[in-house]
Amino acid sequence: MKIGIPKETKDQEGRVALTPDAVRQLAAAGHAVIVQVDAGIGSGFLNDEYIRAGAQLGSAAEAWNNELVLKVKEPLESEYGFLKDQIVFTFLHLAGVPRSLTESLLRQKTIGIAYETLEDAQGRLPLLAPMSAVAGNMAALMGAYYLGKTHGGKGVQLGKVQGTRHGKVLVIGDGVVAYHAASSAHGLGAEVVVAGLDALKGALWEAEFGEGFKFVISSPEEISAKLPETDLVVGAVLSRGAKAEYVVTEAQVKRLLPGSVVVDVSIDQGGCIETSRPTSHSQPVYILHDVIHYCVTNMPGAYPRTATVALSDAVIPYALRLANEGLRALTGDTGFTKALNTFQGKLTIRPVAEALGLLDHYQPYSA
Repeated sequence: MKIGIPKETKDQEGRVALTPDAVRQLAAAGHAVIVQVDAGIGSGFLNDEYIRAGAQLGSAAEAWNNELVLKVKEPLESEYGFLKDQIVFTFLHLAGVPRSLTESLLRQKTIGIAYETLEDAQGRLPLLAPMSAVAGNMAALMGAYYLGKTHGGKGVQLGKVQGTRHGKVLVIGDGVVAYHAASSAHGLGAEVVVAGLDALKGALWEAEFGEGFKFVISSPEEISAKLPETDLVVGAVLSRGAKAEYVVTEAQVKRLLPGSVVVDVSIDQGGCIETSRPTSHSQPVYILHDVIHYCVTNMPGAYPRTATVALSDAVIPYALRLANEGLRALTGDTGFTKALNTFQGKLTIRPVAEALGLLDHYQPYSA
């Protein structure tokens, strides 16, 4: 199969779909791989490394003009013209990005396979998980940074000072993002409360983290009660394939003290905090109701080397299956089939169709 790896175009996005080592596996399997010139530069992978791995270098058009295109982020409007009847394997987040992308995928009959809805045999999300981990770690770091008075925050440090914890963090969710955000904030020395729905998981986390950590069952009342004393709120709610639900309303945001920080990691899926709107690495924050909002839609792009290696390791087994078998790779694998979002001009994920008002374009995939 002919495979293309374009250079990412999202603001300050340094990741690339595959490392040279992963490309070498595709080439060794007999596939032709075209990598856009400088696609790996942001992650520290040079053009010569891809050539030595068995790839050819090409332009953006040459990287896109292939049967299988491997990316990191969803195609932007400037890339819609490259779409055609091909397989595009990437993060799509269709429920949370402009509807025009979905319309373009449907119009061009592009086979859109999304990393974020692919499941393994245990029902886990193996391609989303490594990026969720990076984003979760980053949520605590960005929150700590913007809490600094010199960055507009209330001047509270997340950290231990001579054995005493300072700063209070509320993490809403109990998945991979929540775990890593809580772990990083707790490690810095903050007092951490996680509001989630899995009591068993919460008990395990309390035993693991110990002093300075508490798990509560999430409810509007519990969240409202915690907000006035919270310095950093991390939104870490996942609705698989669908638009994220609001777990913090605008009225609740107003309960935060001036200079508090909100980091909405769910922003890729539309955000789980009502006052959130997408931001970029170039302009990462805005202030609303005297609260700093950090809602960057490609958070792991800030650490492209780490993120690329982790993502590439997770993606390459599935990329090899697609390259070797095409859509036959989905046959008999319900978890892989769940990654299929668009096929032959139809949406195959009902929550996406509902979120975008495109139920007339919904048709379940049948192998």
